[in-house]
Amino acid sequence: MKRVGVLLLLAANLAYAETGKLPVSNENRWKSECGSCHIAYPPQLMSTENWQGLMGSLDKHFGSDATLDPKVNKDILGFLKRNAGSGELYSSTSLRISDTPWFKREHHVIAAKEWSNSNVKSRSNCESCHGKTVLGN
Repeated sequence: MKRVGVLLLLAANLAYAETGKLPVSNENRWKSECGSCHIAYPPQLMSTENWQGLMGSLDKHFGSDATLDPKVNKDILGFLKRNAGSGELYSSTSLRISDTPWFKREHHVIAAKEWSNSNVKSRSNCESCHGKTVLGN
């Protein structure tokens, strides 16, 4: 009987994971700092290694200087690492979420012209299609 309960719990967790919902913590510092320039991307969308690389190069953050106070950087990096995605699906050499195998798999049906739509503009504009759900709201 105990085995059946464990199997049911595992099945429920897998079913939840397949819904595409990403649990997101209410990490205020992450939301306020990262969200001040763009959406605060859910940490589950990239690997620990990618978050380390990204947070270690904020002086060259996709063409901008997004340098943070060292303590703030450490706090946010800790949050990102604790909640990061695991495995190759969540890793990209470019450190772009849109270059991860997960992103490509989830968005493979989107036509190229949709990404250049004036309401979308780029693959990084998650809110244009997903609204606030990207943040777990």
